[in-house]
Amino acid sequence: MSEGRAAPAGGPATATGVSGEADRPDTPIGARFRAARGVFTLDVELRLPGRGVTGLFGPSGAGKTTLLRLMAGIESAAEAHLEVAGETWDDTATGHRLAPHRRRVGYVFQEASLFPHLDARRNIEYGHRRTPAVERRIGVDEAVGWLGVGTLLDRRPNGLSGGERQRIAIARALVTSPRLLLLDEPISALDRESRAAIVPYLERLPEHLSIPIVYVSHSLRDIARLADHLVWLVEGRVRESGPAAEVVSRIGRAGGLAEEAGALVEAIVSAHDDADHLTVLHGPWGPILVRRLERDGGDTVRLQILSSDVSLGARREEDSSILNQFHMRVTALSETAPGEVLVELRGRPGAGGEAGPPLLARVMARSARHLGLREGAEVVARVKAVAVLE
Repeated sequence: MSEGRAAPAGGPATATGVSGEADRPDTPIGARFRAARGVFTLDVELRLPGRGVTGLFGPSGAGKTTLLRLMAGIESAAEAHLEVAGETWDDTATGHRLAPHRRRVGYVFQEASLFPHLDARRNIEYGHRRTPAVERRIGVDEAVGWLGVGTLLDRRPNGLSGGERQRIAIARALVTSPRLLLLDEPISALDRESRAAIVPYLERLPEHLSIPIVYVSHSLRDIARLADHLVWLVEGRVRESGPAAEVVSRIGRAGGLAEEAGALVEAIVSAHDDADHLTVLHGPWGPILVRRLERDGGDTVRLQILSSDVSLGARREEDSSILNQFHMRVTALSETAPGEVLVELRGRPGAGGEAGPPLLARVMARSARHLGLREGAEVVARVKAVAVLE
């Protein structure tokens, strides 16, 4: 996880908590919903971390927004059970249902939905005023600082860019001191420049908060950058749920999604090579070289390696422009298209160990036969490109 993310579960809770979370910051969320919407049925059972970012990924129509609205209490389900921070919010078996305003959920939609007649400051203050004083844990100045919107406070929404409006909307949600923050595709409508400007603020939110954040997106790259835990939703059902690195790998191996196949990797800044403008990272399979990063030694960075950027060979190539080459072991093979094979690799014992997420490589079936690829085979993975998610 990148620098500034929340501490791992069980670690010290230094971030801002809200009522209940200070004592139990890592209590998981338990959710069970069955809800029919015309011909569509959402039928899910989940256990999500009580801190950090859970990514909710899936195609349009998978039920992502419906799930968020059920968690917020905006919609109801025929069968529902929801526990947050040890408190039951929904239980159709007993008839218990906490009203939406009592759940204290911060909800940010795809469109910012700011009050057009109020400037940014008063939009944020609106969220603060509607929270009882005894329940306020996050102040306006704190939220303004976290989202970097101090210079925007005198402007009205029509004088803000799309990304700026979304940061104001997130700040307004935060000053309600929510117990759960729901972000429903908050950057999907933004242009590339605006997306690039807002993502670092989203990435750092867990540093300040000891509450769970559920982030919805149909972009696997956005999910890969922001999420610690990932839920893959397909046609109203949970296809996969677990640590982001593992689920990203499984999504990539699924039929129809091979183009997005890749590894999600966390690595630590080890050293800088100023002569060649490179940074050396301590990765799960050995040292990883990337273009020079403006990061300090010991910082953690998140990387994405697409399967199309990995080639395989029987031995390391010393006379090659490819700097990152790792001794790996084949753990699975699957056909993703006629004549194409997706190969899952893990660190080879004695050369990086078994730790870390799987690395994926897309190769032609003929190449796989030529190399004798099979489960347990040892190969060298040659990584042509590494994307630093920053």
